[in-house]
Amino acid sequence: MSMSIRLTLGEEARLDRLAKRTGRSKSFYVREALREHLDELEEKFWGMP
Repeated sequence: MSMSIRLTLGEEARLDRLAKRTGRSKSFYVREALREHLDELEEKFWGMP
């Protein structure tokens, strides 16, 4: 699945620096952040245990 997100200039710059320094893609880090926090977001906004 493909999707688009809007980042602030600061977020984009930080993500770009991280990706360049580590040799990984920006998409890799966005997926990692989502995996790390999706459970918390579901619980907070949807009331899932």
